[in-house]
Amino acid sequence: MQPYAILSAHCDKRCISEYHFTLTENMVEYFILFRMAPRKGRKEDQPAVVSVAPQAPEGVKRFGVAHIFASFNDTFVHITDLSGRETICRVTGGMKVKADRDEASPYAAMLAAQDAAERCKALGITALHIKLRATGGTKTKTPGPGAQSALRALARSGMKIGRIEDVTPIPSDSTRRKGGRRGRRL
Repeated sequence: MQPYAILSAHCDKRCISEYHFTLTENMVEYFILFRMAPRKGRKEDQPAVVSVAPQAPEGVKRFGVAHIFASFNDTFVHITDLSGRETICRVTGGMKVKADRDEASPYAAMLAAQDAAERCKALGITALHIKLRATGGTKTKTPGPGAQSALRALARSGMKIGRIEDVTPIPSDSTRRKGGRRGRRL
């Protein structure tokens, strides 16, 4: 049997085989990795059905949170569990269109929201709370053009909508806005 690779003990992060044997020579440890052929009687394991939680009975809503960030350059549809800690899926307008100028368009936002809703249904989420966000801070506080179409696409794809909340960061008193004393000159 020919060795596949010989690595020093310091490179054990590159160890890619389940089967490795260790040899010690002159206080130096080597790993010899062998390429193993798959067993003849063994078949490929079927991919397990992935779900966020056990499938709910018919009529019971399983909630997630859709964080929609709509700027004038792109639209993000980021779906998490109720705590916001676990990401279920994240799709952007830029992932759906080729041209850079179309990333923030309502069409790209609609495609992104439809894709996200489809993934949610596959994982067993049937209802969403919406958190809508614009850029905020010292920049614009109005959501971009994709916000409304993303929200409408989520509703039309069969997801039940719980609460809709605007979470745009609005400063009570702010740092100085960029542009200088005389403002941005066009």
